[in-house]
Amino acid sequence: MNPLRLPPLSLYVHIPWCVRKCPYCDFNSHTNNGEALPEKDYVDALLEDLAAEASAEQVQGRQLVSIFFGGGTPSLFSAAAISRILHDAEQLIDFSPTIEITLEANPGTVEQQKFRGFREAGINRLSIGIQSFNDAHLKRLGRIHNGTEALSAIDIARQAGFDNINLDLMHGLPEQTPEQAIADLQQAIDLQPEHLSWYQLTIEPNTAFHSQPPLLPVENTLENIQRSGHALLDSAGFSAYEISAYARPQRQSQHNCNYWQFGDYLGIGAGAHGKITDINKQQIIRTRKTRQPADYLSRLTQNKSYLADQFSLDETELPLEFLMNALRLKQGVPAHLFAERTGLPLKRIEAHWLALETKKLVEPYSAGRLSCTALGHRFLDSVLAEF
Repeated sequence: MNPLRLPPLSLYVHIPWCVRKCPYCDFNSHTNNGEALPEKDYVDALLEDLAAEASAEQVQGRQLVSIFFGGGTPSLFSAAAISRILHDAEQLIDFSPTIEITLEANPGTVEQQKFRGFREAGINRLSIGIQSFNDAHLKRLGRIHNGTEALSAIDIARQAGFDNINLDLMHGLPEQTPEQAIADLQQAIDLQPEHLSWYQLTIEPNTAFHSQPPLLPVENTLENIQRSGHALLDSAGFSAYEISAYARPQRQSQHNCNYWQFGDYLGIGAGAHGKITDINKQQIIRTRKTRQPADYLSRLTQNKSYLADQFSLDETELPLEFLMNALRLKQGVPAHLFAERTGLPLKRIEAHWLALETKKLVEPYSAGRLSCTALGHRFLDSVLAEF
């Protein structure tokens, strides 16, 4: 084993409630059915959870390089609640001077009214879940906003002071034509965001779409959409740096890049996951918090840990754990990161890598980077199966 080196540290904050559960969503999200959210109690629980996470053994002298509020719909919470989380988090763990703090938001009118407050609270990157600008497609997706609200959301975000905005957009929607998919993408580009997450709708287990599958475009249509969309994004100045992530220069998501480069992250909130490198024990530890919001909230009064599970990764698991993240990046990662962040010698994967190299699925082992070819990215599951 090689000695592990400490990677950058991020924080993920999960807020699990949403107005309506979308039929394609497999995240840990829960409809609030119009009831008042237990905002204060949940923030109390989050901060108690973070205080336990922010131990010397976990942080090990590092600053937070990024924070990401995900859900659910985090923008359902008030700006005051977000401000309190960030204020107390900085008391527990130092923030990097260049910290990226992202909040996921929906483009509905209620959320838009809060954008200025989120910016004043310390959010410096907004990720807006557009998904489509087409009212018919939004309805099929179960979204609660319409195309007009989607168009106005970015303008209101700009007025609120945001200069780093991501738009989430899906393609391959039920009964969507290539022309409609590209029209959606062109509309997003015209709004001039700094970052675009453009990804194909997939049917996941335990979703409404899985139990009642919609009519999706056929494979040839999907390939046509992908090919045309990539060309359009490239011509508009968006660089593809990950399988479904496109950014203007210097606007890649710091938080997601830390995930993909096998960095560390604390996870707080119902069902949140974390990954920590323990230098003293030379182990990589995965954590998971209790999933149900009511159970998570009950820990406030029960004096019980928020942890549902914690385990160290076996060295046989580490190559796949590292590569399933790193190989999502279009440029891959420097080869030396494998040893530094898994504790395993690079030789551990050499034979597998060379076998993939002969199939033109990965770049040459001698190049000093671990990255897929364009063909390898198309068949990434087959690449990962080698490990």
